[in-house]
Amino acid sequence: MTNACFTLTSLDEPQPNDRASTHRSEAQRVEKITVSIHTDMAALEAEWRVLDKNGQNSLHQSFDWCAAWRKTHESETLFIRAARGRQVLFILPLEIDRGPLFRTARLIGSDHSNLNTGVFAEEDATPPTEFVRVLTCGIKRQLQAFADIVTLDRTPATWRGKVHPLAALPAVQNVNASFQLPLLGNIERTLAQLNAKRRRRKVRISERRLAALGGYDYVVAREMSEAHALLETFFQQKAARFDARGLPDVFQEAETRAFFHQLLEHGRSADDQLLELNTIRLRGEHEGRILAIAGLSRKGDHVICQFGSIDEEIAAHSSPGELLFYRIIERLCSEGVALFDFGIGDQAYKRSWCTIETPLRDIVLPLTLRGHLAAHIHRGALLVKRMVKGNKASYAFIQRLRQRSQR
Repeated sequence: MTNACFTLTSLDEPQPNDRASTHRSEAQRVEKITVSIHTDMAALEAEWRVLDKNGQNSLHQSFDWCAAWRKTHESETLFIRAARGRQVLFILPLEIDRGPLFRTARLIGSDHSNLNTGVFAEEDATPPTEFVRVLTCGIKRQLQAFADIVTLDRTPATWRGKVHPLAALPAVQNVNASFQLPLLGNIERTLAQLNAKRRRRKVRISERRLAALGGYDYVVAREMSEAHALLETFFQQKAARFDARGLPDVFQEAETRAFFHQLLEHGRSADDQLLELNTIRLRGEHEGRILAIAGLSRKGDHVICQFGSIDEEIAAHSSPGELLFYRIIERLCSEGVALFDFGIGDQAYKRSWCTIETPLRDIVLPLTLRGHLAAHIHRGALLVKRMVKGNKASYAFIQRLRQRSQR
């Protein structure tokens, strides 16, 4: 690649005085794994899109998702590429966070992702020990001039029944898990996994209460202007909810909002969409009032709920968020979706819907001497965070401090 800053030809390349190296055949050299670092994302696009077809790879590391992030953020980005001959093994899209003490390399946009996998080839016969050496030694040699530590947050050890390649690396458990519901072809079979009678009763109660206000429409925003307007409504609803609960607004930054608007601009294929907005909209006296919004992303037969909000001023007692999820799942059952993902975070409504809980791991790779200190601090911070989240009073206090700092 012409945009490679430098390339590691072999992870165990002998010293120049090793005479045996001169007798290696051309075929052996072709089979060596090369690890290179790149700054030009466009030069990797063709290979990246091939890897994107692997259903095990998260949408959050897809080419289009990362391109939208890069277009709306000014952060420094680097791309790690590993290949054996012409076969690309993986691409890791990273951004560099230059803090006051440490330089941290992390997956692009990881603060707003529900699942991080990197981008790996579908089939790889690399022996596990060699693969670990590629991920650790190779990445370390390439990145230590740019960062002190690599953090790969929210990675699964297993995903959809398969062991993930990153599971070979040591990690600590993330304080949050993610939650999924298998979709079984229609709403009846899907609800049979849950308390179907109770679920349908809740829908009937919601619809009866909304009927008293004039009824409702379940709407999927197909027109771009409508989608952008709904996204702005979501930001307003979410800001009000955060403020009412003394929480910091994670969508407040202008570049964050621009990123989600950029996701809407990408075209939709049959089985892929970066962001689709679904809503419950009132009829009657409050015609056009938006009661609930959910932002979905789809890759193949996997749909992730990226975010959601409700209008708490009107008809909050009708549980519009629950009704919206019911209508979404009912629709997706008929569209070939096999897994609906409620995303990261342990909340009661997710547990009421989901039959699968996926633990997530945080991988920390120190690259420099300073990075080893950063790794200890990072792991310690995760332990403190886990303890704080386990104490409601402490967690609420910390969130209030974060909100005041943001203001």
